Amino acid sequence: MTSKENKVGFVLAGLLLAMLMASMDNTIVATAMGTIVGDLGGLDKFVWVTSAYMVAEMAGMPIFGKLSDMFGRKRFFIFGLIVFLCASMLCGTAQSIVQLSIYRAIQGIGGGALIPIAFTIMFDTVPVEQRGKLGGLFGAVFGLSSIFGPLLGAYITDYINWHWVFYVNIPLGVLALIFIATFYKESPIHTKQKIDWWGAVTLVGAVVSLMFALELGGNKYAWDSTLIISLFAAFAILAISFAVIERRVIEPIISFPMFKVRLFTTSNALGLLSGMGFITASVYIPIYIQGVIGGTATNSGLVLLPMMVGSVFSAVGGGFLMNKMRYRSIMMIFVVVLAIGMVMLTQLQPDTSRWFVTLCMIVVGVGIGASFSVLGNSSIHHFEPAQRGSVNATVSFIRSLGMTLGITLFGILQRNNFTAELKNIFASSGQGAMSDNPAFSDPRVLLAPDMRAQIPAPVLDKITAGLSSSITYTFMWALIPTALAVIAAFLMSKERLSESLEHQQAEQATVNMKA
Repeated sequence: MTSKENKVGFVLAGLLLAMLMASMDNTIVATAMGTIVGDLGGLDKFVWVTSAYMVAEMAGMPIFGKLSDMFGRKRFFIFGLIVFLCASMLCGTAQSIVQLSIYRAIQGIGGGALIPIAFTIMFDTVPVEQRGKLGGLFGAVFGLSSIFGPLLGAYITDYINWHWVFYVNIPLGVLALIFIATFYKESPIHTKQKIDWWGAVTLVGAVVSLMFALELGGNKYAWDSTLIISLFAAFAILAISFAVIERRVIEPIISFPMFKVRLFTTSNALGLLSGMGFITASVYIPIYIQGVIGGTATNSGLVLLPMMVGSVFSAVGGGFLMNKMRYRSIMMIFVVVLAIGMVMLTQLQPDTSRWFVTLCMIVVGVGIGASFSVLGNSSIHHFEPAQRGSVNATVSFIRSLGMTLGITLFGILQRNNFTAELKNIFASSGQGAMSDNPAFSDPRVLLAPDMRAQIPAPVLDKITAGLSSSITYTFMWALIPTALAVIAAFLMSKERLSESLEHQQAEQATVNMKA
């Protein structure tokens, strides 16, 4: 193996470690969430532990993608690594759900640089004929991280302390930092462009305004309250301003002409819609296991494990299939599998057997995995290498937008439905409002085994039935974006990896050299 090949190997290893760290962090948090809420309280705010990270990550993606095109990948990738590691240490010190959400938002800023730039560096480093195989490997990292994440997170949560689930990022991140800083040598020549600061400000402001409006509306404040109306108005004004700015600036953060390419548009639509369904399953299955069945964090991790194993196999399989099949054909197969899995999840009941839950997870995992490897390649299919940073960042941004909207919107639906179920249960039983009894005034009793044991069995059965009903109700709503994802896959154009712009250019260069 040559010195150059060794360097490429270390670079790819650094990228994979960074992606493993970032994606494993999310699965660890999902597994530990029941215990975290049981310790810190704030079931009504727990979605912000995930959505705060995703909002910050999503807002940063297009900005860092554009900056990496302008000034180079390396410096912003290293910046993202350092911010992510520092925020991980802060998360480990959190003493309240609000504090943890703030630290997770800082972590999301680092994540906003890591994921899109990692894929861009990979595309810059390897030739197009190897991209399908490596795309499958990079996509499999999301699944592999989720295999180790739930198990590691569950073990740490049950036998050490949930605060330590954030510290496992440190060794992986430091090793990735060493590999990239030492072995990645990028071209010093970059296109100097004017930074679209107004576009960045309006984009971040619009995203934050929308998320706060959706999270606080109907919960802390009435939907028709001045604050919520103001937040929605701010979102509308900022979103319109962003669209106007992006059409007028010379170098926009998100280039709207990219969406004139059918394959790019449908790939992004598919990522957004499938992400909404997938994140719902990832978040609420652990809550179902701990809150309805009464399992521990380890049980939650073991239930998520089959989903992640399925996603690994389909991510790798999707990468290999890109060399033989059209993007459209691959995604149509797998997104239909995802839809079947989501339908199965709507059948969960308090007495559902573990084997059926496991089967649901496998089907959902197989259905989502291929999108991790295929959609990145299909999105850049028609674009020049100089646009890769912006293209990959836009793809990651839109996928994260889907997940963020999914966890926020479906979180509202689940919370409201669960509250209504509890009111009906206690009203019909003649036991009064739940708040009349201190044992039921805090919903975290369902997630903390010691507190759960204090509830009389007949009452606990009614509460868990209400929680189970609210979760399956949420899965039913999640069928809507999943069905739309099937339509998006059907509307994809019929290109394949071997027909990519870069591949054609490489072949033409070979012909010219022979001539």
